[in-house]
Amino acid sequence: MDQQRPGLEEVSPTSADTVSVSVTDTSPPRRKSLIREYAEAIVLAMLLAFAIRVFMVQAFKIPSGSMIPTLLIGDHILVSKLSYGIQWPGDCKFRVSFPPVTCYTSHPLISFGDPQRGDVIVFRFPEDEEKDFIKRIVGLPGDVIEIRNKIVTVNGTVLDDKAFTQRIDPGMIHGTINPRDNFGPVTVPEHSYFVMGDNRDQSLDSRFWGYVRAEKIRGKAFRIYWSWSGHGEWTEWVRWERIGQAIQ
Repeated sequence: MDQQRPGLEEVSPTSADTVSVSVTDTSPPRRKSLIREYAEAIVLAMLLAFAIRVFMVQAFKIPSGSMIPTLLIGDHILVSKLSYGIQWPGDCKFRVSFPPVTCYTSHPLISFGDPQRGDVIVFRFPEDEEKDFIKRIVGLPGDVIEIRNKIVTVNGTVLDDKAFTQRIDPGMIHGTINPRDNFGPVTVPEHSYFVMGDNRDQSLDSRFWGYVRAEKIRGKAFRIYWSWSGHGEWTEWVRWERIGQAIQ
């Protein structure tokens, strides 16, 4: 009798045939080195500070008296980069410093409005753009500015500036010698602004070097956050009454 050859059959394992092995890893989790953690935190903080400085708020110190009585030497101020819109920086240069990038222009991605007469602005100084200047806007694009014997007129109307300016020199200088007291008339070009210091007799401003281009404006000054005198009695070195004061 022929012996029947057993056939080959594919077998799927059942639950009884399956062995499940669970391995518990008892080794401690790998941690970043302390140096790496500190490095990442520092880089993140620098990037955040740079973003705030470029797009939102930047701090400045007042080194001169050109804006007295509004701003005093030693005032530390905050300047809003968002006053006129969300700005995108341009004409940037890289260097070994902090911040590592310096941008000399900005252009609005979203506009919140144009600078207005009376705004106190920080801008790149036209004759040396490595420096920042702070002045008050007097003339808007298209305005006719004229100064006669220290009196400023805008489009033929006397500018009411007594509330925020001072003139400490009673003498008058002829316009052919110096433009301080007699100037113009001039018409402010398109996309430009005529600015002056509140300390009218001691301010290097548009009377001497011309106009501020819109793309050179860095922001609008809005608050004094610290004020340091450093003169007189030590108890008077900090001007406590100026801290938190709005800039108007």
